[in-house]
Amino acid sequence: MTRTPTDSTARLGSGAPVFGAPCWVSLMARDLTAATDFYGRVMGWTFVPAGLGDEFRIALADGLPVAGIGALAQAFQVAVAWTPYFAVEDADVTAARIRERGATVAVGPVALQAGRGALAADRDGAVFGIWQGPLVSNWESWRDAAPAWTRLHTRNAFEAAIFYGEVLDWACDRPGCCDVQYEHDEVVLRHAGHIVARLTSGAVEAAPDPSLRPHWHTHFAVKDPHHHAEKALDHGATVLADGTSPTGPWVRLGDPDGATFTLSGTG
Repeated sequence: MTRTPTDSTARLGSGAPVFGAPCWVSLMARDLTAATDFYGRVMGWTFVPAGLGDEFRIALADGLPVAGIGALAQAFQVAVAWTPYFAVEDADVTAARIRERGATVAVGPVALQAGRGALAADRDGAVFGIWQGPLVSNWESWRDAAPAWTRLHTRNAFEAAIFYGEVLDWACDRPGCCDVQYEHDEVVLRHAGHIVARLTSGAVEAAPDPSLRPHWHTHFAVKDPHHHAEKALDHGATVLADGTSPTGPWVRLGDPDGATFTLSGTG
């Protein structure tokens, strides 16, 4: 379905429309003060109002936007978790596509001060968000620097790519869309040549451990993951796993409220 972009369409500084790309990550928290205190101490982030109401804040690292925190987990009756949001041209159209393909729209689309958003779960239960409206300032820098990026752990990455491709208009040959490639048994999503997400097979829907079920997982790039992990432990977090990748060490953590995330070395 081709639409004419409107004023609420997410756009780059050049004016080109952006759709289908991860445009933000946000923590759905229970207590805003507790969450900002933890991440401020562990990550060194500072926080400013997000323009979305009193229960939202934008986290800054060295003055640049990294992620959002919103204290609406109880109001929306959703789990405390880090969630990726994908830019869409029309939240209602995208929500309809999600439902038509057997997935779930759990919250919204709802109108916020800067746009409209919704929380959904794909057919395997992985939770993600959609966002119609202006992106964070200097979104291109956020995409290029990748201070936060996301990976889908799912039952079958190729089937998931078909679902998300149909919902979010991936690989549609329109200006601003994302490209999909299959590399080494995983799906790699690129926007303007930059890797913006990965989809990996192997998750088990009925696994007793939630970290093994289909889910979108947020990674934050830091120079020294173990240094930040030690701070996290001092402030009530739990180390869930650690290891080494081609870019360096990584540590997966659970924050004091149960939200999981990974600190990845920058190489």
